[in-house]
Amino acid sequence: MIGRLSGVLVEKNPPELVVDTGGVGYELEAPMSTFYNLPPVGQDVVLQVHMVVRDDAHLLFGFLTKAERAHFRTLIKVSGVGAKVALGILSGMSVTDFSVCVQRRDVTALTRIPGIGKKTAERLVLELQDKLPDTLTPQDAMPAGAGGDTAGAAVAMDARSQAIDALVALQYKPTDATKLVDSTGLQDASVEDIIRAALKSIHST
Repeated sequence: MIGRLSGVLVEKNPPELVVDTGGVGYELEAPMSTFYNLPPVGQDVVLQVHMVVRDDAHLLFGFLTKAERAHFRTLIKVSGVGAKVALGILSGMSVTDFSVCVQRRDVTALTRIPGIGKKTAERLVLELQDKLPDTLTPQDAMPAGAGGDTAGAAVAMDARSQAIDALVALQYKPTDATKLVDSTGLQDASVEDIIRAALKSIHST
């Protein structure tokens, strides 16, 4: 099993990324909380990895912190929560905020995350009250990422399209993803910044 990858970040298209290790490119999926802190393409990166072995594929999920991975592993053990939904949860709110929601039994906040209905939110609260990893560190808080230095309508439109695609991959409906991205009003911004603003707007309403 692969538990850690260290190499060069060669591609990052939320929620997917590719890390080159010894000439082999590993494809991984990662939550937005990890994407916000990734270095620029071409630089070294170290990821904590969770590997899922299926009959038709070997899937890799990457995280910048062990706490993120620990929460991911806890989430996928909950009935009705698969890897995609777990990524959506970690993308929709920080590890710390999610823990607070569970401890406070805040079902309403959890249902704002795509793929989480009321029954699933109630199940998360019930099953995770005493099971969430207690490995929180300052790194678990979702920090501000580097803003993009893009310029020009073509680049801005590309960032908008990538942000919409990323939200769709995180279980948002295409129409909802488009509305969220457009509601940010961001023009010359990175994909990560647009997604961060879109997700933040959900929890501020």
